[in-house]
Amino acid sequence: MAGPVTPTPETAHIAGSKPLSRGDAMRRLWESIRKHDLQDPENRRVIRDEANLRTIFDGNEKLSMFEMTACVSRHLRK
Repeated sequence: MAGPVTPTPETAHIAGSKPLSRGDAMRRLWESIRKHDLQDPENRRVIRDEANLRTIFDGNEKLSMFEMTACVSRHLRK
């Protein structure tokens, strides 16, 4: 089992700044996505960009949930 990760400052506004598991960080991100209705209504696997996610999405306007996971992983430090 992997140890805790620490969110980067770009991700801390969503996941918090304290160390947590990768699963908890992703859970918090998904809570924010659902809260702000960022899933594309025609293809729920696509996540639309929004001001809170802009730095995490590396400038992309839309990402698949798989691409998003890769982007988020770059913002979680061991």
